[in-house]
Amino acid sequence: MGVPIKVTVNGRQYEAEVDPRMLLVHFLRDVLDLTGTHVGCDTSSCGACTVILNGKAVKSCTLLAVQADGAEILTVEGLEQNGKLHPIQEGFREEHGLQCGFCTPGMIMTAYDLLQRNPNPSEAEIRHALEGNFCRCTGYQNIVKAIQYAAAKMSS
Repeated sequence: MGVPIKVTVNGRQYEAEVDPRMLLVHFLRDVLDLTGTHVGCDTSSCGACTVILNGKAVKSCTLLAVQADGAEILTVEGLEQNGKLHPIQEGFREEHGLQCGFCTPGMIMTAYDLLQRNPNPSEAEIRHALEGNFCRCTGYQNIVKAIQYAAAKMSS
């Protein structure tokens, strides 16, 4: 038997009936068809599933969809506005912050959370914020540069 939930995702309200065991990441991907949030490790180690829940970065593979009832959720799809990339997305493009792209949505959402709390982070603060997100391709240097790009653009 399903459990009814109501959530606001990327500014749009949704009502659904979900299996009580359904993870938030699967709700976003399979029910709402928001596939930008990636399923990586299912153990909260990699951060590919990071979204913003009520203003805070969370790993959506560790939360049940029913735990998000009444919540506001922002996914990577919600950052783009009117066909214009968010400065963080733009930074990843301009500074070559991705290779295979699998970790990118989680990195972007973690960066979003960081820049909401600290609009001008140091390189060390950026690296610390990214500690819960794994990238197996880039070596992180260009990811850091992408976040620095975004911070500069957002502050101007």
